[in-house]
Amino acid sequence: MSSAPYLLQPVPPIAPRKPSGRVRHSLPAHNSKAEVQRRKLTITCGARRSPDDYHATVRALNFRGHRPRKSLGQHYMLNSEVNEQLAAAANVQDADVVLEIGPGTGSLTNVLLDTGATVLAIEKDPHMAALVKQRFAYIDRLKVLQEDFVKCHIRSHMFSLFESISSLDQKPRCAKVVSNIPFNISTDVVKQLLPMGDIFSDVVLLLQEETALRLVESSLRTSEYRPINIFVNFYSDPEYKFKVPRSAFFPQPNVDAAVVTFKLKQAADYPAVSSTKSFFSMVNSAFNGKRKMLRRSLQHICTSLEIEEALENVGLAATSRPEELTLDDFVKLHNLIARV
Repeated sequence: MSSAPYLLQPVPPIAPRKPSGRVRHSLPAHNSKAEVQRRKLTITCGARRSPDDYHATVRALNFRGHRPRKSLGQHYMLNSEVNEQLAAAANVQDADVVLEIGPGTGSLTNVLLDTGATVLAIEKDPHMAALVKQRFAYIDRLKVLQEDFVKCHIRSHMFSLFESISSLDQKPRCAKVVSNIPFNISTDVVKQLLPMGDIFSDVVLLLQEETALRLVESSLRTSEYRPINIFVNFYSDPEYKFKVPRSAFFPQPNVDAAVVTFKLKQAADYPAVSSTKSFFSMVNSAFNGKRKMLRRSLQHICTSLEIEEALENVGLAATSRPEELTLDDFVKLHNLIARV
């Protein structure tokens, strides 16, 4: 963790770029005339909000007396251009609804709000949740929830947000996920979000580079080819976008990062299996015995002879192992041997 000295000034007020959201104009009666004028200037200013950098991040953390917590995998983005690229990768526009996981000091939130989107930010750390709420208190297009994303009911939260927007006679164009997530929950986040194509059209995540490459580019017959690759391609079309050097974070992690986009599929576009639960159960069983031939690792489903016949029907050798099968191969095999 960096030992650079923290600055003691509080975060300066940040003016909104444009009146794309509904700004609260009410002022307490006891405010001085100078304070009223200052707030009016902040509200009417048409300038873009100041970008976040190292000094802004350190000031924000120091203002709350907070240091990044290793147990929560907290690494804060220092490069505002990366945040801009994250938003651009999801093509976030005015009237979009965006889910952000782990907003931290609000540097990415700042960029997302600048587009005119409505943002639901879920932050596990109560100190960071309070900081983001305070920082953007004048914007009602932001809702901050202090929860553990891995354990929260995201569908319920999203439907509630959609209802509140609809009640204001506004209809969101679509919902997207744009997040710089803690590296230690990457797989959990991916597993939770990708089957939600009925809510989200795009998921854009900043991940550890090794994880990004494993999710997107793992090839057949390699040690990196795993059940998660079948899962990712079943529910989405993934794409590796660009690398982000470790120097862009505070504190600096021991690895580089990368941005990955997942274009989520609708249920009608999923591979045709009789049961997704049964399908992924079979895939996991196959990889649990990765060095074994499928005719042995899947014997709990049917006999070895039946598995050999099914493999030959699919056009594969009777001695095939799991790392030799594509998603389409697994789908065909499942539909031949599964007894749902």
